[in-house]
Amino acid sequence: MSNLKIGALARQTGTNAPTIRYYEEIGLLRSAGRQAGNQRVYSAADVKSLTFIRRCREFGFSIDQVRSLVALVQDPASSCMHARDLAQEHLVAVRAKLTELKALERSIAAFVANCDASCAGGAGPDCVILEDLSKGRAQTRATSGGRCSKTSACS
Repeated sequence: MSNLKIGALARQTGTNAPTIRYYEEIGLLRSAGRQAGNQRVYSAADVKSLTFIRRCREFGFSIDQVRSLVALVQDPASSCMHARDLAQEHLVAVRAKLTELKALERSIAAFVANCDASCAGGAGPDCVILEDLSKGRAQTRATSGGRCSKTSACS
């Protein structure tokens, strides 16, 4: 598994070549060795490092967070608690995003229900979804599950 070219590394890690070059460029992945013709060559250690980086990104860790996690992996004196704290911070952010997404889901469901009740199948310009989307947050009741239509003003 030594002396892998970038295509083989990409296949083994499920990462595309431009991403590998980007990770090298920003210092997340060590710069590849070069062989004749200036082609990049990678080792088994690079496969392991890139797999780790890719998995971190799959879990939604930011580049800076991945950089911190990579540093922890490379430092034998580092504490597991640093990784735990970083994961805890990320968990808090993910939970906040889930709360936002659930509110967004409720709002969109209200738009759909409002349309079903008021104008489904009608003319596009009369659609309550389009009307609600053109108003500011304070003007629409779809976000709170209220009903709006051309005949009843949203407030």
